[in-house]
Formats: sequence, structure tokens, C-alpha cells
Amino acid sequence: MTRTTQRIIPILVYADIAAAQEFLVTCFGFTRGNLHHDGGQVVHGEVVMDGEAIWLHRVNADHGLRGVGEVGASTSMLNVLVDDVDAHHARSVASGAKIMYPPVDQAYGQREYGAVDLEGRLWSFATQT
Repeated sequence: MTRTTQRIIPILVYADIAAAQEFLVTCFGFTRGNLHHDGGQVVHGEVVMDGEAIWLHRVNADHGLRGVGEVGASTSMLNVLVDDVDAHHARSVASGAKIMYPPVDQAYGQREYGAVDLEGRLWSFATQT
């Protein structure tokens, strides 16, 4: 794992860590981090944005870790702050991400849009206003 100074590191569970990492890099603009293998299987991955890491963990029934597709619903989401939400939205659309709602100004002080990743997890990207 890449060393980090973060005190809280989000860990997202995916059925296919390598594909999830590729999607997050291509569609959402994250930087590719490490992929760790065990016996030929990817068991851990990482993506980074502006020095903040997100770890990608494999589905693991022994630990009660199930993917969004298996559960049938996203039980959480991440709100990622970006410099220009409209440009970020355009990149996501051009890369084939499924958009849930376009950029909109919210009463709580940010302009945001929603998208889902390749396994159905909801993400929001925003610029604070």
C-alpha cells in the first residue's frame, strides 16, 4: 500500500478491482495507484486525487464485504470536490460514465452532479460556490 498522511481513508468494495480502478481513472480523473495481487488475483487497489487516496477492496464474504451489484443498491456515496465541476462533468460524459443528474447549483453552497461507476455506486462531484 502507498504510504499516506490521511487520517481517514475511504475503502470501496468492488467485484473487479482492476476494472474499477481503470474506470475511476478514465471517467472520473483519479490518478492510478498500486494494484496488489495475491495468487494471481487483485486483492487491493488504489486511486488518488490531489493527494487523497481511496482504497479499493475485493468482495469478501468472510468479512461481510459485498459489492453494490450483489446488494442491489448503493448504501453510501462519496462527494468529491473538484476545481471545475462543469469541466469534470464533460470529461465523465465523454468517457461514458452514466450521469444521474447534470451539474446543478444547490442551496447548501455547491454546484454538483451525480454519476454512477461501473458497478453502480453513486458518486457526486462538486465545486463549492
